[in-house]
Amino acid sequence: MKTLAKVKIAVDVLMTLLLLFLMGYQFWGDTAHEWAGAIMFILFIVHHILNRGWYKGLLRGRYTAFRILQLAINLLVFVNMICLMISGVILSNHVFDFLPIQGGMAFARLMHMAASYWGFTLMALHLGLHWGMIVGIAGKALKLKKSSRGRRIVLRTWGVLIALYGAFAFIRRDLPTYMLLRTEFVFLDFGEPKLLFYLDCLSMMGIFIFPAYYGSALLGKLTAKH
Repeated sequence: MKTLAKVKIAVDVLMTLLLLFLMGYQFWGDTAHEWAGAIMFILFIVHHILNRGWYKGLLRGRYTAFRILQLAINLLVFVNMICLMISGVILSNHVFDFLPIQGGMAFARLMHMAASYWGFTLMALHLGLHWGMIVGIAGKALKLKKSSRGRRIVLRTWGVLIALYGAFAFIRRDLPTYMLLRTEFVFLDFGEPKLLFYLDCLSMMGIFIFPAYYGSALLGKLTAKH
């Protein structure tokens, strides 16, 4: 694997880990959350620089259904990250405390809450669109032989079960309420086990990863037929 590809994968893995870390605000506190958010935004910029070729190709080629879907999700992720950064800077009590920002706290809090949970779902969808590549890299790293029918059935069954539990956790943890701003505050359980929380987060990501992956594969097949 080329060095650039390895760097891209490393950046994407770090962003995913930071996303999970940031979701667990109640475990780590303000200071760690702010620094992790700042690092996340830096990695986001690096990610776009490393993938600048994608921008150069926007005006080239035919726009298939999959390409339109990919563009829409990428743009939404970009806008969401900008909203997170702006609101995070306004709310900052540590990393960006030196900036002479006054007012706008109430609006920034609502923006940050909504953008945090929308960002979680959008980044999961983004991962889902590239899941085939991730599986391929994992297969090479683990030196797995050519995919078998039995392995595909097992992996798909696990995927369905994870997504079903993720849907349950998504509702139980009230994410739709926060995403649609039906409340002004996030109700966090500071005493719950970290392992349970992060297992729920991974399962909730599965709600969006697996449909995005199989949906994009279906769109690819339909496009190929036409």
